[in-house]
Amino acid sequence: MDWYLQVLQKYAVFEGRARRKEYWFFALFNFIISIVISAVESGIGTGGILGLIYVLGVFLPSVGVGIRRLHDTDRSGWWLLIGLIPVIGFIILIVLLALDSTPGDNRFGPNPKGETASDSLV
Repeated sequence: MDWYLQVLQKYAVFEGRARRKEYWFFALFNFIISIVISAVESGIGTGGILGLIYVLGVFLPSVGVGIRRLHDTDRSGWWLLIGLIPVIGFIILIVLLALDSTPGDNRFGPNPKGETASDSLV
């Protein structure tokens, strides 16, 4: 849950790098919360307004952590837009988000794992 809250604290931060752990734990908790909200809405019959409020509330943090995740693989945040291409783009984006960090510092900042290029060679 700390990873989820950490992403929310960086509400609109699009600079820097995010570890795989940070991104995928955020995605997992986001998915679980969405399912819970959906179940509650179907029980009380709000017509989807709670889900809409939640989606609008986590939209910027989701984009921010996605961009920081791509930065961690030494790619521009613009690669996030490839997910808009049906099926193929989504698959490519999932693969890019699942790749390991580039070792050491890159053009987007220091490695969030704390690993340097010389550490990865050993």
